Amino acid sequence: MSLLDTLQKDMVAAMKAKDKQKLSTIRMLKAAATNEKINLGHDLTPDEEVAVLARELKQRKDSLEEFKAADRPDTVASLEEEIKVVQAYLPAQLSEEEVKSIVAETIATVHAETPGDFGKVMGAVMPKLKGKADGKLVNSVVKELLAN
Repeated sequence: MSLLDTLQKDMVAAMKAKDKQKLSTIRMLKAAATNEKINLGHDLTPDEEVAVLARELKQRKDSLEEFKAADRPDTVASLEEEIKVVQAYLPAQLSEEEVKSIVAETIATVHAETPGDFGKVMGAVMPKLKGKADGKLVNSVVKELLAN
C-alpha cells in the first residue's frame, strides 16, 4: 500500500475519531506527498516517500526548536504531537550505536583518515542512512569518529 493510500485511510479514521490534531497533520503530509508526486510526474517510490516524510519531520523539529527558544509552550505542544504523527509513518530509526557501526564501516570502505575526509564519508554514508537516522546524529558521529 502506498503512502498516499495509507494517509487517505488514516485520514478517514481520524475524521471518524474526531481527532483534529492528527487529522490536520495527516492532511499536511498528504498534501506534501501529493505535491511531490505532481512535481516528479510519477507515483512515488518507497525511497521518495521516506524522503518526503523525513523532510516534513525535519521542518517540524526545526520549528520546535524555534518555538522553544521563543517560549511558546502552546505551539510547542502542538508541534510535538505533529512530530509523533509523522514519526509513525517513517521506518524505525536506528540507535546511535547502529549509526556508529555503519559510519565506522563506511570510513573503512572509503579509506578516510582525517577530519578533512568528512565530505567523502558523509557522501557515502547518507544514502545508507537516509530516513533511518537523523542527519544531525550522523554528522556528529562522523565528526567524532574522524577525530579519533
